Amino acid sequence: MSHLPTSPDLHHGWHACTWPPAADARGAHLLHEDMERAFAECGLEMAWLSAPAVAAMLDAMGGNSPYLSDLARRDTETFARLLRDGPDRVMRDILADMRAESPQQPRHAIAHTLRTAKRHAALTIALADIGGAWSLQQVTHALSHLAETTLQVAVRHLLRTAHDAGHLVLPDPDDAARGSGFVVLAMGKLGARELNYSSDIDLIVLYDPACHPEHEDLRRIFVRMTSDLVGLMEARDADGYVFRTDLRLRPDPSATPLAVSFPTAITYYESMGRTWERAAMIKARPVAGDIAAGQRFLAAIHPFVWRRHLDFAVIDDIHDMKARIDRHRNAGHGGLLDMATGTPACADAMRDWLLGHDVKLGQGGIREVEFVAQALQLVWGGRRPDLRDPTTLGALRHLTQAELITHAQYTILSRNYHMMRQVEHRLQMRADHQTHKLPETTDRFAQFAIFMNEVDGPALARAMLPVMQQSRRIFEHQFSEPGRPDDTIAPEDAQVGEHLEQAGFAPDTLDAARGILQRWDTNRLRALRSDRARMLLHRLLPGILREIGARRDPLTVLRRFDTLLERQWAGVQFLSLLERNPALVRRIMTVLDCSAFLANHLAQAPSALDGLLDASTIEAADDTARAAVLLVRQHVAQAMGPERLLPVLRGLVCGEEFRLSVARLEHRMTEDRTARVRTAMADAVMRGLLRTVMTEHRARHGHVPGGAMAVVAMGKAGSREMMPGSDLDLMLVFDHPDDVMESVVPRTRRATGAPVARPLGAGTYYVRLAHAFIATLTAPGAEGPLYEADMRLRPSGSKGPVAVSLSSFRRYHAESAWTWERMALTRARIIAGAPAMAERLRAAIDTALDGTSGNARALHADALRADVCSMRARLMRDLPPQGPWDIKRRAGGLMEVEFIAQGLQLLAAAPGARSPCTRMAFTRLARAGMLSAADARLLRRAELFWRSAQSMLRILMGTEIPDALPPAAQEIMMRELDARDEQGMLARMDDMAQRVRDAFVRLIGPLPPIGNIDDGT
Repeated sequence: MSHLPTSPDLHHGWHACTWPPAADARGAHLLHEDMERAFAECGLEMAWLSAPAVAAMLDAMGGNSPYLSDLARRDTETFARLLRDGPDRVMRDILADMRAESPQQPRHAIAHTLRTAKRHAALTIALADIGGAWSLQQVTHALSHLAETTLQVAVRHLLRTAHDAGHLVLPDPDDAARGSGFVVLAMGKLGARELNYSSDIDLIVLYDPACHPEHEDLRRIFVRMTSDLVGLMEARDADGYVFRTDLRLRPDPSATPLAVSFPTAITYYESMGRTWERAAMIKARPVAGDIAAGQRFLAAIHPFVWRRHLDFAVIDDIHDMKARIDRHRNAGHGGLLDMATGTPACADAMRDWLLGHDVKLGQGGIREVEFVAQALQLVWGGRRPDLRDPTTLGALRHLTQAELITHAQYTILSRNYHMMRQVEHRLQMRADHQTHKLPETTDRFAQFAIFMNEVDGPALARAMLPVMQQSRRIFEHQFSEPGRPDDTIAPEDAQVGEHLEQAGFAPDTLDAARGILQRWDTNRLRALRSDRARMLLHRLLPGILREIGARRDPLTVLRRFDTLLERQWAGVQFLSLLERNPALVRRIMTVLDCSAFLANHLAQAPSALDGLLDASTIEAADDTARAAVLLVRQHVAQAMGPERLLPVLRGLVCGEEFRLSVARLEHRMTEDRTARVRTAMADAVMRGLLRTVMTEHRARHGHVPGGAMAVVAMGKAGSREMMPGSDLDLMLVFDHPDDVMESVVPRTRRATGAPVARPLGAGTYYVRLAHAFIATLTAPGAEGPLYEADMRLRPSGSKGPVAVSLSSFRRYHAESAWTWERMALTRARIIAGAPAMAERLRAAIDTALDGTSGNARALHADALRADVCSMRARLMRDLPPQGPWDIKRRAGGLMEVEFIAQGLQLLAAAPGARSPCTRMAFTRLARAGMLSAADARLLRRAELFWRSAQSMLRILMGTEIPDALPPAAQEIMMRELDARDEQGMLARMDDMAQRVRDAFVRLIGPLPPIGNIDDGT
């Protein structure tokens, strides 16, 4: 390196730094003397050393860190360059110089480059940290970037060497890593870019055999390459070393080679992966080698890490991991929470407690903060992609935003994490040892306290212990076992009958209830075959029986809970969910008591329970629709294709539907609010699926220049009035320029194994896209399809193509559409499609509804009214109501309210008098003079009355029309309809029906009297 210019200018950043004083005055004095001699020998500006900022820096190094002092002595010119240019520029130059190294250099030259860079970076990062020039995040990022770059340079060299020797054939030798199939995954702190000062680096080395088909010696080559990589990183010589490496996080390290093939690793995680490996994979990140291959691997094990259903069993697993650490790793003292910290007199005792304590693994340490974050991430991250932040502080921040920890807890945990990481760095900077233990003697602890900028050991203890105690309390609260350990019931206990009677079971039901409980103690239920599941059940049973016994019919509720338990695949996860969420038990029993339909739905679709746990955060939001939609968008953004996305969306839709139904059942949400959220969820799902399916379709068939397809929702989805069990009435419309005849396939190189893209005719292109979209939307799964879709409202009904061109849509509605089709079109709402396409389609819909000149099917007002009356009369004749609870079809019911709205909108023939939402349409029709204000109020009230009643009936009874309501359902319906008894409910419905019928006759035209219709005549 050439001598630096002798400018006395010191980088401005150093003047703002605060340096700890020297704990060892003699060491500081010696460093001053040595640096003066070295500067003189190198011809450097001596005035720098007398600057107050540099003198304080040398005191901090010489008096506290022999390791940093030796680095400054050895690399004097680097130290001088650091004084002049500052740490940011020096660090950038170090990394750039490494990246510029040719991979074809000899092994010893590569090793020298890497080790020299490590020394220079170690000095740079340490001084920026000690002086406060960099934040903790800047420090850990710099250390992580250093490790990544050394790995990238080393792997690139090893791959190119293997290629040049004929051991491998690389797709692009000049970019050796790309397409090589050899990848280094960074785990732990390097994976999260949180590397500490003297950390080793946790790595998993993998290779994809598909990148080298028919290569018989691939395993040996990559295992040898991994061994050489470890040697380059770890071996020590006169230049030092790069990083210590640890490969023990790979799958089954005692039985697998240093480099593991993709198929072996994926099979291991899918069949044998444990909770701690899921937690480790949160931070996994490809950092060297074939990055794209690493991303493919992480995508393949994504379902292992991020479970689709909430898994509270991980909390107990992580608690057990921490308990094993405390027992076997000599992590320091116990009894942190028993330490008195309130008075200055306690300071010596506090210091003595900290002597030899492990700030990483001990009580109140770094690992406890990490475990709190990782446990909640594993529980909730499968449903909440925003929680998948690999960094500890980032995860805590997202958990706070999701209200899974409080802001006060976040403040304590992040403060403790910052403090402990700073302590960790100072411990390791003293001698470059990978230690996490505080000094074991009072003298050394006092010296370390000075390095931490505290006056003495007791002062450091007063700064540390209170924060550690607060952090420890949060950890213990998070991982404590709920309930009282002595409050348990075993199903085989002789006193189980007494427990049942005390809970509220009637004497004549005790034998049947006892038989159900005793069945739980056998191996007949898959969910209860493990010892852990039975232990959880014993702890939960007292609370479960109390909740069941408080219901109207405890035995029926117990039988429904038995069915729910019987259909669980993972009993430990289900019971842990109940244990960690006691309020959930009460809500489940409410559902089992009130709604046989929801009870059966819950048993068939266990993921529905997840929706109840989301309720606390979603329903607290100002806009519940926005909160639900955000979840869908997050999953769509991370989707790797429809096959990966569908199971996740099914779980979300199922959970959301159950949450909304229970909220209505408990009267916590209005019908309008739940309908808006339910529809917003469906909109988001369809938009996300269309985007995902379109991406895949384009990969196969290219794109149509200037073309687009739009999704139009009609019916209840179009009016944003979806109920439980509502299907989706859809119409798909496409458009493209007349001169574009087929799709255009890009001429780019396809990925290995990918099918060759081929063009399609423009019409065929969109018909196939529509088929793929509908097939994905309605694809069956274990919990049913996402939605049922009804395409019969499209032009030409069920006989025509799934997607219709915009020109065909215009022509059909100008020449052939019937009045009922135009009525259905009043609720059309475009929910997906390019803006320009949506604008053209909206204009076409308005033209069809306005009955403008040139429309051969436009009708005179009297003829239009006659059509509406005729349709209603024919439906009454062909599909008569099944009883008073047939809310939709009964005379004066919901259908007649909607027919009034749709008929009047066609008569108005003006966009300002229309709205897809029925209630809003009545408001606009009144403003347009199509009905009086009194009629508008009546019809708005009737629409909500009938829609609320039908929705609640579906929640209670499903889609079947009941002849009579069971007692529990009857009580809920009386509350819904504001009636005191069954006769009162029926009277209210009859009164509303008569008012609606009168309005229909007055506004549209004559219909037979209600009495005749109900009699079937």
